[in-house]
Amino acid sequence: MKSATQILLNGIQHYLCSTTKTRFIESLLLGIPIPPIFVFQNDDGIWELIDGLQRLSTVFEFTGILRQPEGEFAPTYLEETEFLPSLAGKCWSSEENDNGIGKTNQLEIKRARMRVEILRKKSDPLAKYELFQRLNTGGTKLSEQEVRNCIAVMLNKPFYEWLKQCADNPAFITTVTQTEPTVKKQMDIELVLRFIAFRNIPYKTGLDVHEYLNDALVKIAKESSFSMEKEGEIFKRTFSLLDRVMGENAFKRWDGKKFKGKFLMSVFEVIAIGISKNIDQIEKMSREKQAEFVVEKSKSLWSDRIGL
Repeated sequence: MKSATQILLNGIQHYLCSTTKTRFIESLLLGIPIPPIFVFQNDDGIWELIDGLQRLSTVFEFTGILRQPEGEFAPTYLEETEFLPSLAGKCWSSEENDNGIGKTNQLEIKRARMRVEILRKKSDPLAKYELFQRLNTGGTKLSEQEVRNCIAVMLNKPFYEWLKQCADNPAFITTVTQTEPTVKKQMDIELVLRFIAFRNIPYKTGLDVHEYLNDALVKIAKESSFSMEKEGEIFKRTFSLLDRVMGENAFKRWDGKKFKGKFLMSVFEVIAIGISKNIDQIEKMSREKQAEFVVEKSKSLWSDRIGL
């Protein structure tokens, strides 16, 4: 199990290169206004950081507050910048030596201001979503699903954790064959949400899919009768079958001879949802018949050209 410190360190390494870190520190020293960070305040008044990890962790790492899990401090050395070239090779060091940024610069950083926007549970979920989309200007822009994840945490944290558990299902991972960049943008969780949403919330033709997913997320997360246990079981059975029969070819194009190419969202939505809604009947077949049925249905999508 990773510690909170290790997770935060991994977040820094993932999002920020040394140049980005240096430019942020430079901004603090120049007094350039910093975009606000966003926190969610729960019923107990406790804040949970929603957006601002990059900015906070950069400062904590540079000043030595954030250390390695073993308690070690690895100094962060800055690069030369356009306006402050003298930063090159400098670190936070409190000792009087040529490598430290000096007490004056240390005070500038300590006195720098960063506004905190507090999102409370009683706030309208869709208003929060719009807020994130408009004001998420610090660092790397959040993807549509990353913003939805924030909303899910605010509305129903157990539901969000459940979505993540589904996304970690080995059979699911094999069949959707997501690349590392899409996983980092939480596309795997979006696929789980699509699966759950299309099974439970009617889709109106012509509606933007992201608007649909936003609305579906709010409805499902707030619906007390929604059974994560029941839906989770159907999810596992569906992707277990797809993994056994087709593996990483489950959602690829059939060219008349074989399945090949990249993962296709349109195929995922048709095949995964269709099988899930008929999983009881399919599982009554022999294993050979199950395989034959799934493969034939996948091939027929291309011969029938159903929405693809």
